[in-house]
Amino acid sequence: MSKKSGPAIFMYTVIAVALSIAAVCFGLYYSGVFKNGVLLWTGVVTFTLTYHFWGRIIMGNITKHRGIRHDHWWFKERKFEKKLYRLLRVHKWKEKVLTFDPDAFNREVHSLEEIANAMSKAETDHWINQLISLYTLLFSLLWGAFPIFLVTAIAAMIFDAQFIVVQRFNRPYVLRLIERKERRAKVA
Repeated sequence: MSKKSGPAIFMYTVIAVALSIAAVCFGLYYSGVFKNGVLLWTGVVTFTLTYHFWGRIIMGNITKHRGIRHDHWWFKERKFEKKLYRLLRVHKWKEKVLTFDPDAFNREVHSLEEIANAMSKAETDHWINQLISLYTLLFSLLWGAFPIFLVTAIAAMIFDAQFIVVQRFNRPYVLRLIERKERRAKVA
């Protein structure tokens, strides 16, 4: 098993701490020992945080076994993307984006084809994460405060959008490297 990255360790730690806090808060609140709105909302916030992180890890593990390939039509570069990425100045900030599993993109360990597929898998994961974020709106049926859940869902979706953009920005470069390598192999 490979060593966990800093972001992975952070996510697992947040899950453990937040789930513990949520359990204590809900236990005290719903047992009637300490009926306090602050206690309830501390439980709700930490439970929601746990949901976001855990859902992302679970879905990331599920998609590992789906055989996601970079040559699927969904992952093709669209005409508008280059202009959008220039407008967003992706080249200036893409290296600062956290990576849950940096080994998946390591050229010393993986072929360019495997890296392109890992990029497509990562993009898929973050599209699914956007749906996971929307599901938090259902929590408002239990606890009310729909506007709060809406704002947090949108914030989580924007957060995941950066990862989608980076994968879509980088993948064409990797695909060009693959094409160049294939052309050289034909000539040789």
